[in-house]
Amino acid sequence: MGENAGMASADVPALIAIGETMALVTPSRAESLLDAESFRLRVGGAESNVAGHVAALGGTAAWASALGDDVLGHRVHREIAAQGIDTRWVSFDETAPTGVFFKDPGRGVSYYRAGSAASRMSPASIASVPLEDAAVVHVSGITPALSDDCAAMIDAVFERVAASSALLSFDVNHRNGLWPVAEAAPILRELSLRADIVFVGRDEAETLWGCRTAEDVRELLPAPARLIVKDGDVGATEFSAQGPIFVPAIPTEVVEPVGAGDAFAGGYLAGLLRGRSVQECLRSGHERAHLVLQSTSDSAPPTAPRGADSALSDATR
Repeated sequence: MGENAGMASADVPALIAIGETMALVTPSRAESLLDAESFRLRVGGAESNVAGHVAALGGTAAWASALGDDVLGHRVHREIAAQGIDTRWVSFDETAPTGVFFKDPGRGVSYYRAGSAASRMSPASIASVPLEDAAVVHVSGITPALSDDCAAMIDAVFERVAASSALLSFDVNHRNGLWPVAEAAPILRELSLRADIVFVGRDEAETLWGCRTAEDVRELLPAPARLIVKDGDVGATEFSAQGPIFVPAIPTEVVEPVGAGDAFAGGYLAGLLRGRSVQECLRSGHERAHLVLQSTSDSAPPTAPRGADSALSDATR
């Protein structure tokens, strides 16, 4: 493994993301679930969100997962594929449902995912996925919290990628509703120390590990070649061989924050795959987050931000 995104195989997307995606019910306008009278049925999942942002910026991306063999599962699959995401490594489970969650703008989300098809994923689920041939493999801290089998799958992903030239991208993405801090903190730290690229919120790091500054996070996580600490509307700092580099956030009138972290990761990774500078990668992350923060959807419009290059660099084609 190394610091820069490697070269993907010709038939394998540059980025492969692995994790659960669910059907998303959200009010048509930015109003509460209690008062809304019209709703939209969309899709949402941290890892597929990242893949979607990479695809929207001209990169090649795949999403590997499991869905219920039900109408919601097939709708999720159709909508993700429509984003230009490669879904050849998605399976359908006839014995388990597709998860669902509801977004209540300004008040958070409610999940109905227990026993879902994705929670049954295991190392066997990704045995045929050519992780080693991708430039970047992206996972998050949500997946190991879903089940013991999912935790084993994530461990297998880390082991396989570590033995290859691919880079392992890990978004800490702690969800207190899935596992408490006392249980999650040591596991998420251990996974972070094994990754090449780590995304973590400064407030998230404080909750998990008591880190109050970006520098505290770097001291706790010295191993990743690229550590990106996001600090909400302040900005983001990357720690790498170049030292700490900070890029401020874009001032935004926030409609709903859910999905902004995925958008940031997707924008950043799209820049990395194009061979962009640290500053440009961080800026790309902020631009994608800026779009999502102004929407009730987890995903952003496909239009690239101003100045974005829609083509991958020759090194990652």
